[in-house]
Amino acid sequence: MFSDNKKDKHMVEGTSSQNIISQGTKIVGDFNSEGDFRVDGIIEGNIKTTGKVVVGKAGFIKGTLQGTDAYFEGKFSGKLSLSGTLTLKSASHIEGEVVVGKLAVEPGATFNVTCVMKGSVKDMNKSGQAPQQQKKSEPEKTA
Repeated sequence: MFSDNKKDKHMVEGTSSQNIISQGTKIVGDFNSEGDFRVDGIIEGNIKTTGKVVVGKAGFIKGTLQGTDAYFEGKFSGKLSLSGTLTLKSASHIEGEVVVGKLAVEPGATFNVTCVMKGSVKDMNKSGQAPQQQKKSEPEKTA
């Protein structure tokens, strides 16, 4: 009637991994994660993840964060590098260097950073200007 097969199957497949750093918890050091995580405590160090990072109102990350997507209601200080979207809610406070694919900022958010959008970096030439479009050569007409 009752079976643990479903639970065992999820554990074997590793379908979803969620980590929570609760309020009142402080982690100092570097770590890697393949799953999503939520920060309501404090992290000081370097974080690398393929999952989504959510920082709650009481959360604070000081250091380096490399990942895909991040959603901030709390604070961040350091270097933030995301291949996807950085979403900043009105209570968020971000300082440092940011490299991101997309950016969504609500009114009221504090965003004191140097910011680079990944798409624009590829399009810039060495002089710091957007490259000129090349004209396609047309075949010569013979009479």
